[in-house]
Amino acid sequence: MSPETIFQIHLVLGYVACLLCFIVYVLPKLKSMDRFDAQRAIATLHSFRFFGLVFILPGVVGPGLPASFAQFATYGDFATGVLAILALLTFRIRPLFWFFVVAFNLVGAVDIIVDYYHATRIGLPAIAGQLGATYAIPIIYVPLLMITHFVAFYLLMRRQPKAAWAFAGDAAAS
Repeated sequence: MSPETIFQIHLVLGYVACLLCFIVYVLPKLKSMDRFDAQRAIATLHSFRFFGLVFILPGVVGPGLPASFAQFATYGDFATGVLAILALLTFRIRPLFWFFVVAFNLVGAVDIIVDYYHATRIGLPAIAGQLGATYAIPIIYVPLLMITHFVAFYLLMRRQPKAAWAFAGDAAAS
């Protein structure tokens, strides 16, 4: 089996496994939480995206990994992680918190989509071995991140129950 085929199988199964796990164990919990706490949980996961800096750490990835891919992936992850951390740090200032929640989800989702585009353009699946120790990132971590971005957008757009709006109005009045 070619490295390209193995990588593609890993990627697809990574999404399937993450989605199944997420649907069964995580999504019911997030849906039962209020929007604010659910978004804080998602931001906490994404605050670890500074880990993407490993793509430009000499000796971790192979010399054949194109720098154009590694640099863009690295800095997109880093920006997303910083925005998620800022969301967590501003949780007491709700308008600022919501701004950073939208920002890290937009930047993070666009980063992943553009990384997939770059990976396809440079033929990354055929040279997946050049990912070295970072191979698990696109196979396990990225599917989880992408799924949580979709869920974050879903939760942001989902209508709040009237009781939640009434409670929010009471809190704003006090």
